[in-house]
Amino acid sequence: MVEPQEQPADMKIPKMEMAKVEEDGEPQSSLPAYSRHSHIDSLERYINLPSVVNFGVIILASWESFAVTFQFALTNGGPASMFYGSILAGLGATVTGLSLAELSSIDPTVGAQYRWSANLAPAAPKFFGLIQGWITVSAWTFASAGPPSIIANMITSIAIFNYESYVPQRWHTTLIMCATIMIPLACNLWFRRFLNAFELIGGVIHIALFVIVIAVLAALGPKSSPDFVFKTLTHDVSGWSNPGVSWGLGLLSATFSVTGFDAVIHMSDEVKQVHNRVPRSIVVACALNSAMLVIFVLVLLFFCGPLDNIAATPLPLIYILYGATGSKAGTNVLVAFIMLVNFFALFNIFASVSRLIWCFSKDKGLPFSNCFSYVSPHFGLPVNSLFLVGGIIILLSFIYMASATAFNALISLQALALQISYLFPILFMLLRKIRGPTPQYGPFRLGRIGAVINLLALMYLIYVATWMPFPQLLPVTKDNMNYAGPVFGAVLVLALCDWFVSGRKRFEVPLRDYATISN
Repeated sequence: MVEPQEQPADMKIPKMEMAKVEEDGEPQSSLPAYSRHSHIDSLERYINLPSVVNFGVIILASWESFAVTFQFALTNGGPASMFYGSILAGLGATVTGLSLAELSSIDPTVGAQYRWSANLAPAAPKFFGLIQGWITVSAWTFASAGPPSIIANMITSIAIFNYESYVPQRWHTTLIMCATIMIPLACNLWFRRFLNAFELIGGVIHIALFVIVIAVLAALGPKSSPDFVFKTLTHDVSGWSNPGVSWGLGLLSATFSVTGFDAVIHMSDEVKQVHNRVPRSIVVACALNSAMLVIFVLVLLFFCGPLDNIAATPLPLIYILYGATGSKAGTNVLVAFIMLVNFFALFNIFASVSRLIWCFSKDKGLPFSNCFSYVSPHFGLPVNSLFLVGGIIILLSFIYMASATAFNALISLQALALQISYLFPILFMLLRKIRGPTPQYGPFRLGRIGAVINLLALMYLIYVATWMPFPQLLPVTKDNMNYAGPVFGAVLVLALCDWFVSGRKRFEVPLRDYATISN
């Protein structure tokens, strides 16, 4: 029903100095961009179709992400929330992804949400663009610390599993996080040319590991009853006694696992045949990861065994795998490969977020924009933006050493802010479809069902965003408080202050007429 279409044969190619058309149909200069200028405004297109698809699939890594975070759903909602929630989250992510895929085919821009909001807003385009830019950039910047903290938690949990006398300290986690980011940072700088092979390897591991883990659990794990999987709703452990509230809060672990599919759009300036390939990557990433998530959750619940003894452990997955295999070595290997996929995802996050910061800086949306919009003539990359991402992760890791609560408060911004960042461009696009002027669609379009898909996406985003500020446990203390709402409010206040102080004069988002846009 929703088919990506090939670019028309008569599609106009923008004139470029020394431009030529290579076999893939993309305009390319005869020399790499970074060799022609000391300070450049564009990046070289080198990412092929398999790589861009794998990029989107890996950065979600939904089943791996859920596998190492599902313990939060055990106290709210339990098995029923995990299973039905994964279905709802998968469907919601898919309709949201389809909506963004259509937008990315019309205008595949690194700025994505904030540029779309500015161009589609019924009024005040610069205002909506700047506010949306602050929300999206802040969400992704703090989200960059998520994978290092997950990897650090996996390493300390494996250490506890193998050495029962080991007692992890917060400074251990900080050091592991700092060490964790060095490899992806170095790879982004020196091994960019190997990205196509890198993404292919990551995609193969992602899918092969899924098959192996499913087979191990199904063949060796103790089987649970269907009533446990489909009818067990936990609502008397976290302090929330209302079953509906507990189910809604339990849903968040699944929604977190399928959020972030916009990351591939922020690589648009480096993708060949971008109007076709970026939308395909979004659709494949959402659909494939959602399907794998539902299957994994179903198998996990049927073959996890009793959860009472492992619910309070830092990483229950370790003990579920050990209960199935009976082998510490086998468990270590499986967890290590799951950790490896997180390394691949972290590499992609570094690349995506640095490009987003670079683009927002080019539009003068950030302080010190000239610094962060700089592209190194040697690397052909926005190295200052790349180092900014690494520096923020290191800073957050030291915040964790001082206060785990403060660290969790900051990275909780991702969950809420990304949903809000998807909401506004989809809403503005729906208004365009209803009131006009109708956009000039790209090769990928949703057709007659587009408005319905947009509406379903908005309903899903609003429903999920409603639960995200809720505390997971009662009574609320400073340590278990959910700071997503207050931190999001702080970012919004900061963005508004920036607008009134200088942003309304400084910000220069490119405005395009989507009704007449030429692909």
